[in-house]
Amino acid sequence: MPQLALYYYPNILGQIFLMGMEEVLGKNGMNAVLNQSRHSHLINNYPLNNLDREFHFDDISQIHAALEGIYGARSAQGLALRTGRACFKYGLHKFVSRGGPAEVEFRLLPLQAKICQGASLFADLFNKYSDQRVWVEEQEEHLLWHVDRCPICWQRQVESPTCYLLVGALQEALFWVSNGKYFNVEETLCIAKGDATCTFRIAKTPLE
Repeated sequence: MPQLALYYYPNILGQIFLMGMEEVLGKNGMNAVLNQSRHSHLINNYPLNNLDREFHFDDISQIHAALEGIYGARSAQGLALRTGRACFKYGLHKFVSRGGPAEVEFRLLPLQAKICQGASLFADLFNKYSDQRVWVEEQEEHLLWHVDRCPICWQRQVESPTCYLLVGALQEALFWVSNGKYFNVEETLCIAKGDATCTFRIAKTPLE
């Protein structure tokens, strides 16, 4: 049988992922998830703060699956959303800001232009630093954030979209680039349920 291709996040994104989840679950909850996913070697031993691509997509997917196994699908959704938001705080914003949101020209853009550019910069983060592949499609009222190679549901089979961690990260990224506005983000397609991509529909207009 042919071997599956090996895809990775850089160590720093693995570290951010685990730190964000630990903030939401607490130390004991995080250790339980790592034990459940057979990643006890990561307890008190998170990946290093570097860009070496060594944190396997399987690791991310199995840890995410263990979260659902321990807390149940419904509770795990909320925990994964909060984890995604926490991940942005723990370092994803530093990657996005390299593309322009901190610059005067970006701050002067109209809101919808900020959202479009911010979504593209967030996609570029993963395309540049990891083996995750993302592309953005613009529609009249929405952006579609497509993931062709998704670590959150890697090699899993599910009945409904499950990549809530990325939903949370996108929500927080948009909150950041818009200076405090909330946008609806929904995963409409998921590779783990047989779709060609994991697709996230982002409203261009903020919630009231």
